[in-house]
Amino acid sequence: MPKMKTKSSARKRFKVSATGKVFVGVANKRHNMRKRSNRMLRQARGTKQLSPGHAAKVVKQWLHD
Repeated sequence: MPKMKTKSSARKRFKVSATGKVFVGVANKRHNMRKRSNRMLRQARGTKQLSPGHAAKVVKQWLHD
């Protein structure tokens, strides 16, 4: 039986805090920024916390050890 491959791409996209919260970068910030409103660009800085339902799914499917 071969070894299971780790989900390296998920490790780079999601960060789990010590309390179990999952943080992710905001989408739609790669190109065509002139079309986006300044308000959207301000609010999309940094990382955002995933909702508990999505966070549980991400941890179960991608980030388990």
